[in-house]
Amino acid sequence: MSRRAFSRVLERRLPNGLTVLLRPIRSAPIVSVWCWYAVGSADETPGATGIAHWLEHMNFKGTARFSKREMKNLIERRGGYWNGYTWIDQTTYFETLPKEHLDLALALESERMARSRIDPAEFESERTVIVSELHGGENDPETLLDREVTAAAFQTHGYRWPTVGWEADVRRITRREMVAFYRANYVPSNATLVIAGDFDPAEAMRKVRRLFGRLPKGKPPARRRTPEGPQRGERRVAIEGEGKTSYLQVVHKALPVGDDEAVVLVVLDAVLGGAKGINLWSFDSEARRSSPLYDRLVRSGLAAGARSFYLPTRDPFLHAISLTAREGVSVRALEEALLALLGEIAERKRSDRELRKAKNQLRAAAVFQSDSVTELAHQIGYFRTIGGSAFFEKFLGRVEKVTAGEVRDLAARIFRPANRTVGAYTARAAGRGRRL
Repeated sequence: MSRRAFSRVLERRLPNGLTVLLRPIRSAPIVSVWCWYAVGSADETPGATGIAHWLEHMNFKGTARFSKREMKNLIERRGGYWNGYTWIDQTTYFETLPKEHLDLALALESERMARSRIDPAEFESERTVIVSELHGGENDPETLLDREVTAAAFQTHGYRWPTVGWEADVRRITRREMVAFYRANYVPSNATLVIAGDFDPAEAMRKVRRLFGRLPKGKPPARRRTPEGPQRGERRVAIEGEGKTSYLQVVHKALPVGDDEAVVLVVLDAVLGGAKGINLWSFDSEARRSSPLYDRLVRSGLAAGARSFYLPTRDPFLHAISLTAREGVSVRALEEALLALLGEIAERKRSDRELRKAKNQLRAAAVFQSDSVTELAHQIGYFRTIGGSAFFEKFLGRVEKVTAGEVRDLAARIFRPANRTVGAYTARAAGRGRRL
C-alpha cells in the first residue's frame, strides 16, 4: 500500500448519490467488485441489535432476478469467488472473477442494493442459524470473554453489543423491521462501489450507470450514535467456566481513524506484538516471535498464545491484547506480567533498532495486504467507508515519521488504568497443578 496506490483511484459520483471508486490494475485479467454500505452494528438501536448482520445473510438468499442457487452458481461456474461481512461501521459484499464477467458482478450488486427478496421462510430459517451462532459463541470461552469485555468497556456507544446482536433481539426482530432497515440503508447515497483490476474505466462507468443509475437516491440515514463518555476507572469482568484453559483479555480505549495519532498507535501495536498491518482479516494473528509480547508472555512459559490488535474505526474503539494461559498458570500471573510490560513501553523509549523493525514489518504487511486486486479493493473501500481515505493514502509516509518519543508518550496515555478494561475467563479445572 503506497501513496501511489490510492492516488491512482478514480472517483465518480452518480446523480443518485452512489460513489464509485475505480482502480485499474493490469497485472492479471481479473476484476474485484465491492459494494460498501455505511451501516454496521453500531448504527443499530437497542431492541434490534444484530439486524445489520442478519440482513447481510439475507442478501445471499436471492433477489428479484437471481435465486439463491443462481447467485452462487453464476459466480463459481465462471471461476470466481464471493463473500461479504458486517462489522461495527459497515456492511460489504464482493465478487472477484475473470474480467469478462464484470457485468455479472455489477448486476448482482445492483440487485442486492434494491431488489433483495428477504423471503419470509428464509428469514425464519436464518433466525435459527444466528441463534445457534450465538449459542456457539457462548460455549467458546474466548468469544464469550470478548463479548463481555467489549460490553463492559462501552456503556453508551453502539460498539458495546456484538455484531451478531443479543439473543433476545434476534429472537424478537420481525421481517417488517428488516425490510424497513434494508430500504433505509441500502440506498445509493449510503453506498460506495469499488472496482479494482483489469478494466477500462470509461466502459466500466457505462455499465455502472446502466445498472445503478436508475435506482432511487434515497435519503442517507441519519447517524444517531450515542457518544461514549469518559471512562473514570478500570473496569473488570470475571467469568468462570468449564475446561482446562484460562484466558485473559486486556483492552484500552483507542483512537478513531481521524485522529492524528492513529498511525502512532498502529506503530505502537507493531512494537508490542509485531505488525499485523491495517486489515480486518488480520486481527487473529498471533504475536510475532521476535516481539516483546511473545517474549515476555509466551517464551517465558506463562502463555500458550498471545495476540494484540488495533484497527482504526470511525469512532474510538479498542486496542486489545488476548492471552491464553498455559495449564496451571493463573490469569493473575498473566495480568501482572502483561501490565509490567505495558508499563515499560510507556516509560522507556524504544531503541532505534526496535522502531525500525516495527516500521519494516508494517511496510511489508501493508504491501502484502494490497498485493491482490481483492485485497486492494477491500482496503480502499474499508477506509473510504469510515472516513479514512487520507489515513490510507498517507499511511506509510506517516509511519516513517513516527518517533520513539511519540510511541512512548502515546503508550503512557493509552495504557492507563482508567482507560482499561480487564477480562478473565478462569477454567474451573485450572486450579489443579502448578499455579504462579
